This record gives sequence, C-alpha cells and structure tokens, in this order.
Amino acid sequence: CLVCSPGGGTLPLQCRPTSSKERAPAAPVRCPAVCRTSTLSAIPHLRPAEVCRAGDAYTREKFRPGATRDLEKEKQRLQNILATGKDVVEQEVKQMPLQTKKEEIPEPDRFEELVKEVQERREFLAEMEALGQGKKYQRIILTEISQKLREMELLDKKRSEEMSEILTKDFPGGNKS
Repeated sequence: CLVCSPGGGTLPLQCRPTSSKERAPAAPVRCPAVCRTSTLSAIPHLRPAEVCRAGDAYTREKFRPGATRDLEKEKQRLQNILATGKDVVEQEVKQMPLQTKKEEIPEPDRFEELVKEVQERREFLAEMEALGQGKKYQRIILTEISQKLREMELLDKKRSEEMSEILTKDFPGGNKS
C-alpha cells in the first residue's frame, strides 16, 4: 500500500518543512486487508490462500525446447570417435566457417572512407549554418576537410605509382603507341 509506512503506521498527508507550528493530525487512513496481511511480522503465521495465489509461485514457465541435433551427423561423429579415438568431424566443421568469414568480408577501402567522412563534415557544416552556428564550426570543419582531401591525394598518388610499377613489370617495353 502506498499510504502505509514500513512500521505499519500511516505517513502524513501534507508536510510543511518550513513551518514551526505542528498541525492537528488528519483522520487516520486505514490500509486494506491485503496490505496488512502482506507485511512481514516476527511471529510466524499461515498466509491465506488468496495471498499465496496472488504471487507468482503457481505460474508455470513455458517449455522452450532446446536446439535439436541432426541424429545422422551425431551417429557419424560417434562412430568416428569410437573408430579413431578422435573427433575429426568437429575439427573440420570449425575450420571451414573461419575461412568463409574472411572471404565474405572485404577489406574497407580507405579512399571510400575518406569520401564518406568529407561528405559527413559538409552535411554537418550545412546543418550548423542552418541553425546559425556556422561561423563557430566553419574553420574547424574546413580544416578537417582539407586534411582528408590531402590524405586522399596521397592515397591516389600511391595507388597510381603502384599501378605504374605493375604495368612496367607486365610490359617491360613500356606503352609505345
């Protein structure tokens, strides 16, 4: 019950911490019977059936079946263990997913990341200008954009050098058209 205190008495309905005068006590508010029976006491007693049923003691958890196993695979695995003494199938299964994960995830291109970062900074600056805060962030954002562009230029230069080296190795005579 919200009105009952932990000791069983009632809490004051109004509280005036700044007044020095004591007010006359208001009419006592009675707690419902359910509130009084649910408080713990030092004397052991039997609880009524309604109070017991009101709790969650009689609710059953729903059965959730675990993951089902492939019985044929399990038979094969146990046969291998009995025949060789080793669990060969498990080792092969564990190694295969690792190889496919590496192939599936391509390495992120740094140049593309830089393009996205420059775009994000331009959008941020446009939002700040729309809010009237553009001058506050303009120098910082433009400096960051110029740094990203410089890094993109260096990457482009490095890639073009690598490509020219590959082409000169493949075609040692050069490109004479």
